[in-house]
Amino acid sequence: MNHDLQPIIIGVGQAVWRERDVERSPVDALQAVAAKALSDTGSERVMQAIDGIVHIPFLMNQVPGLAEAMPINPGAALADRLGIDAIQYTSDVGGNLPQQLLNEFSGRLTHGDGEVVLLCGVELLASFLGAVRSGQPFPDWSTGLDSTAIQVGETPLMTAATEQAHGLYEPINAYPLFESAQAHAKGLSNAEHQTLLGDLLSSMSRCAEQNPYAWKNRQLSSQEVLSTAGGNRMISYPYTKVMNAIIAVDQAAAVVLTTVGKARELGVDPQRWIYLRGAASAHDSWFLSQRANLQESPALKAACKAALTQSGLSVEALTHFDLYSCFPSAVQAGCDALDLELDDSRGVTVTGGLSLFGGPGNNYSLHAIASMVDRLRETDRGAGLVWANGGYLTKHSVGVYAREPSEHPWEPKSDESLQASIDALTTPVLAEEGEGSFVIEAHTVCYSAEQPERAIALGRLADGRRCVALSKDSELMQRLIEKNHVGCQARVTHEDGLNHFNL
Repeated sequence: MNHDLQPIIIGVGQAVWRERDVERSPVDALQAVAAKALSDTGSERVMQAIDGIVHIPFLMNQVPGLAEAMPINPGAALADRLGIDAIQYTSDVGGNLPQQLLNEFSGRLTHGDGEVVLLCGVELLASFLGAVRSGQPFPDWSTGLDSTAIQVGETPLMTAATEQAHGLYEPINAYPLFESAQAHAKGLSNAEHQTLLGDLLSSMSRCAEQNPYAWKNRQLSSQEVLSTAGGNRMISYPYTKVMNAIIAVDQAAAVVLTTVGKARELGVDPQRWIYLRGAASAHDSWFLSQRANLQESPALKAACKAALTQSGLSVEALTHFDLYSCFPSAVQAGCDALDLELDDSRGVTVTGGLSLFGGPGNNYSLHAIASMVDRLRETDRGAGLVWANGGYLTKHSVGVYAREPSEHPWEPKSDESLQASIDALTTPVLAEEGEGSFVIEAHTVCYSAEQPERAIALGRLADGRRCVALSKDSELMQRLIEKNHVGCQARVTHEDGLNHFNL
């Protein structure tokens, strides 16, 4: 191995369109950010050297009535627009994909499988949903090209039948469960926990306020985060609306990836180079109800450790972080995995987070990577970590980036042994039908409009099996809102195909 095979990012581009416009197609948006990323390399020779286009899959494809209007292979359409001959790749689903695919193609480049790769992604859900609400005619965004991209990786089903039945297929119901377990593990009172959440989102909003690519350039006080006034209603306790990712955005990003040797050959100024120093991916149990502990992620912790070890850098040596922030519990899981305080002076985001910067589907972390590159280029020395998350704190991909190269030649690592260590962990058996005593391990209260609608809880039955249960009892819901009941005894019964619990 030699230093010429070290993977580097040489160009990045981002865009946000706050004025809705259905005439702007996804391929138009991809072309715009690809042009910015290519210009950012400073070399006119880079575009013709691209031999791979990796498209982060659309969340828009999952919207009923929209998939038919989407381009089948946006990478092919983009290659046609750019006038280049490049193989197109894509994947399945998950916010982990930008970092995971960048890790994947870094390894491929190092092994001689390709020379320059353009990673890109876009979501235009704000324009689409705005058109639907206004009754505006919606154009056909398809391109007429019927070629298909090469699929990279595949994710199995991430929700069990009993989780689906009890509402845990919705992230807005799942992530607050982690929150209750985290608060209990830290011994926080409700007041202390609320302060923690308000302060965290407020600090992240300061970054969003200064970010020209953020959907909302707004700084929030801790009180504004927590208040349910002004439309900031409760979604699932303890999360107000502003604590949830915004998916109705129009945003796109692109990153140009290559190796040191190829960048030198193409005449790219070394001052533009940002080195990928460490990379790792792993996943926890596919079903969140089968996690041994709901307050932490063993796979995330292992992936962070592996990426840092490969980079030769410690957490203390890092100057920037972007921890996935679809919900506050995700940020806390990231901090716990890195043994980092939530109020660390270096911050936990370089974008402002998904709740204010925006959550453009699977593509958010490509914006985080592009923003990290911009931040690191501002100084002569610096290093940052990006963690991308998919599913329900399920799939984790980590990248460690630095202004300076490692002292040692880059050697891509396999994630197989890392994943094997996670798969070997003991996990609870999931019971579809619960009866009898039930020790609560996590809970939330889901709202409809302004009112609590149902409570969801995870817990252990007397025989040690894990069980999902719900309740629509108004008094019980109020008690869960007023006090954390993790660790408390309850009872569960199975009726009409569902598990119901009572305190």
